[in-house]
Amino acid sequence: MNPSLSPPDALAAAADSQAATPAFSPLYQQIKGLILQSLQASEWKPGESIPSEMELAARYRVSQGTVRKAIDELASGHLLIRKQGKGTFVATHAEHQVQYRFLKLVPDQGDLNTEGPAQRAIVDCKRLRASAEIARALALRSGDTVLQVRRVLSFANVPTILEDLWLPGTPFKGLTAERLADYNGPMYALFETEFGVRMVRAEEKIRAVLPDKAQRELLQLPHNTPLLSVERIAYTYKDTPMELRRGFYRTDTHHYHNDLN
Repeated sequence: MNPSLSPPDALAAAADSQAATPAFSPLYQQIKGLILQSLQASEWKPGESIPSEMELAARYRVSQGTVRKAIDELASGHLLIRKQGKGTFVATHAEHQVQYRFLKLVPDQGDLNTEGPAQRAIVDCKRLRASAEIARALALRSGDTVLQVRRVLSFANVPTILEDLWLPGTPFKGLTAERLADYNGPMYALFETEFGVRMVRAEEKIRAVLPDKAQRELLQLPHNTPLLSVERIAYTYKDTPMELRRGFYRTDTHHYHNDLN
């Protein structure tokens, strides 16, 4: 879709393009695509309201019902949030209902809300050249600069999660260990507000592992204690990978919880 076109022209171009291919894209999906374009271009930033359904319907020259269906899908994908009596807002990881979206480890008794925020300790933060494996996961070239971070999350002063994460160097230029340690909110909220990078979805691989010596010491574990290994690739808009994260979770007082719809 040509970004230089006005919204109605862009919609027409999208329709023409779809008409030329065997796969048919419903009108509401085309509107969803145009709204996604505006989100990616930061026309509406995380936490801000988007125009009303009526205004968007006039903008794209479609029915209000078509816009509503597009917004419903974006809301179900946690990209937008409807607030009763207030309108529709761009989802942000600073929101209470969104900030734990990608954290699935919950206490055996209670939940993340009753347990309170984790205590975070940055163990290491450095820039280095991406290995072939890291470059492949982040769609970079081998040798490109990445930021590698290691941190420990503790609950009730018990080290519970050890995380190693890699970020592409260019979008996160200026991110330091001090900045990570000083920020009180969720890490993904920091990425949104200071680096303009919003994580919109993630893929995970889960397996049981035995920790190495360094991991065991950081999590204060007895010898041969198994951990849950969760490898996550988080994506921003257009399925662009922005983070590779490997988490090692203690499960003696916590468990991995996921809602399957």
